Amino acid sequence: MKRFIVTGGLGFIGSNLIKLLLSKGFVVLNIDKVNYAANVYNVKDFSKNKKYSYIKTDINNQKKILQIFEKFKPQGIFNLAAETHVDRSIDGPREFFYSNTLGVFNLLEAFKKFYKKYKQTKLIHISTDEVYGDVLKGRSTETWPYKPSSPYAASKASSDHIVFSYFRTFNLPVIVTNCSNNYGPRQHPEKLIPKLIYNILNGLDLPIYGKGKNSREWIYVQDHCEALLKVFQKGKNGEFYNIGSNYNLDNSQISKKLLIIAKKILNKKKIVKIKFVKDRPGHDLRYALNSNKIKSKLKWMPKYNFEKGIIETFNWYVENQKYFKNFSKKDIVKRLGKK
Repeated sequence: MKRFIVTGGLGFIGSNLIKLLLSKGFVVLNIDKVNYAANVYNVKDFSKNKKYSYIKTDINNQKKILQIFEKFKPQGIFNLAAETHVDRSIDGPREFFYSNTLGVFNLLEAFKKFYKKYKQTKLIHISTDEVYGDVLKGRSTETWPYKPSSPYAASKASSDHIVFSYFRTFNLPVIVTNCSNNYGPRQHPEKLIPKLIYNILNGLDLPIYGKGKNSREWIYVQDHCEALLKVFQKGKNGEFYNIGSNYNLDNSQISKKLLIIAKKILNKKKIVKIKFVKDRPGHDLRYALNSNKIKSKLKWMPKYNFEKGIIETFNWYVENQKYFKNFSKKDIVKRLGKK
């Protein structure tokens, strides 16, 4: 029976990945330092599962991480521990480089020592399409040059390079994945889609940056998690794999779709309005991934189209409004990243 460690498992993608792994019968250990974005609500559905356990610690604690590796002996490690909100990285970049860059260095150092004793293991480092920067035409492949625009994206780009260097220099079994924008259940409401849903449910206008033309590629979180498992099972060490849906929408389109869904599901005649606000600094216009590599080499394909995924997402937040109470209101509605 395979044993997995998921770092950042109290977060959005991490908790969804743990749910998937447990459903496959695997044993999972969650490591999370518990920052503002961590939420125990995310793991309530499986917290009492006998195959699930949790340890509170920071991936920067190299000694503790090594002890955990040596005791748990995982066959797979999925690193999702990261600061991820671009606006926060504009307000305070330090924490992003501490967690996303230095944290990955310390995690890899622990993994390197562990691998000397235990060869039946592999580490998957989860990154983002934001490392490529603006992709105004076409779709970025895995060989596309990195050109990050925000401190968040730069911190993730740095971590990707560190991971690859540990493959080339130390021959560690590591793989990097770069995914497009995720949406789905259990996502912190500082992110676009859950924030808009929160505002709709609470009668607040929908704040959209600039003219609403910033385009993102959207993938349902379960599809991403299925891809990560496929990468672990069939991916080649030292490789990079883009994970995307090949489906782009700009922020205005997202808002309008949510308003249409809200009218149907909530049965309300009066729905809130879109309110355009001052754009954030360095805001990339478009991200778009070419995911042909994972589709052809690993035989992965997304199962959810956006129309299905967004309805399931909206319904989840409607049915789990207690979820929002686990955060301070200012973390949901306060504008960040104005500098």
